[in-house]
Amino acid sequence: MNANKMLWEKGDFTQLAKTMRKSGEALVASLGITKSDHILDLGCGDGTTAIPAAKLAASVLGVDIASNLVAAGNRRVAEEGLTNCRFQEGDAIALVDLADKQFDLVISIFGAMFAPKPVDVAKEMVRVTKPGGKIVMGNWIPGDPTLVAQILKISSAYTPPPPEGFISPMLWGKEEEVIERFAQAGIKKDQINCVKDSFTFSAPYSPSAFVQVFKTYYGPTMNAFEAAEKNGQASKLQEELESLFQSQNKSTEASSTTIPATFLKVTVSV
Repeated sequence: MNANKMLWEKGDFTQLAKTMRKSGEALVASLGITKSDHILDLGCGDGTTAIPAAKLAASVLGVDIASNLVAAGNRRVAEEGLTNCRFQEGDAIALVDLADKQFDLVISIFGAMFAPKPVDVAKEMVRVTKPGGKIVMGNWIPGDPTLVAQILKISSAYTPPPPEGFISPMLWGKEEEVIERFAQAGIKKDQINCVKDSFTFSAPYSPSAFVQVFKTYYGPTMNAFEAAEKNGQASKLQEELESLFQSQNKSTEASSTTIPATFLKVTVSV
């Protein structure tokens, strides 16, 4: 079984995606999408960016490695009554079902960054993009003090060391790594623009309840708690995460959570 597929089919990421909708819509609105655009959303989850994009574009294809998220995305498409958007299973390192130079825009917001073999990912994104088209990635930044980077940092302290040859997905958040990877896909440095941006998680419940959502539904955090439980450290992990969420919450209401997280927005002109 593909380990990456197992990770993202674990739990139910749609529960987290619900807290990401508004920022997903805002990001899509900033991309200058037109009614003539054919778009690929890679690592699309259940459509946080794919569905808003479909409301602006000619067509959107969402590709994700997790079958449960693909099914959830197609359900959302049906509920929205969209006929120009569909979701299918696929692996970002080998988009075997997709033809060369097919899309005007390839989007991957916190998606393709988690696939192994990052150079293969870069090559595939470039391959399926039309000349004159663009690739837009959103990638979490290693060592960043905001939410997601810190969740992953804390969780990693409780889990076994990764296997030999493992490449951290967080390296996609370093501009020099982005430039090097796309260089191997034939993209020059001056075709790449990297800027820091912010993505806000908004939940209608407390920070402590939000920790429980991550604990129950988010694969990496689920794995961390399983490992911590074996070592008698689950309560310590819980305390660390609750402290993190409480300290970063910007909401003034006890029954809601609003946490901005910094990411690297990468725009590649093909």
